[in-house]
Amino acid sequence: MKCRLAHITILLGMNVSISDNFEFFGRHLLASYTGCDPAALADEAGLLEAMKSAVAASGATLLNCIEHSFKPSGMTAVMLLAESHASIHTYPEHRACFVDLFTCGRGYSAQRFDAELRRYLRPSGVRRQIVVRRGQDEVGPAHNEDWPADWAA
Repeated sequence: MKCRLAHITILLGMNVSISDNFEFFGRHLLASYTGCDPAALADEAGLLEAMKSAVAASGATLLNCIEHSFKPSGMTAVMLLAESHASIHTYPEHRACFVDLFTCGRGYSAQRFDAELRRYLRPSGVRRQIVVRRGQDEVGPAHNEDWPADWAA
């Protein structure tokens, strides 16, 4: 399945040219880092630069970034990419964070993104998985009512 896009105008005033055809395919890195360097987690400016470096290492294109600091500590940052998004949610009191990177297409490296962030945060524990996402006809029914009970709101 192909998506057809000729040009995207981002609400932030940026124009990004896109080729005409894309495969409906993506990779989603989901990672938990524990035992992170406390100074690295506390340095929000340094962490944002590390995220930007990780996005660049993946081959993705950063369009914009928004972050929010929590009191007494912690932050969330979301990076809008031409290819989708990246995010980080820190828990300094646990020396930990959650990270994700979703990119549409096959030309991007979640492994390089992960390696760059691990170089900065120096976690002692890493749990990660990559979810491959495809068109509906390749993954079964588009709707599943069998959510685990503990996910119910």
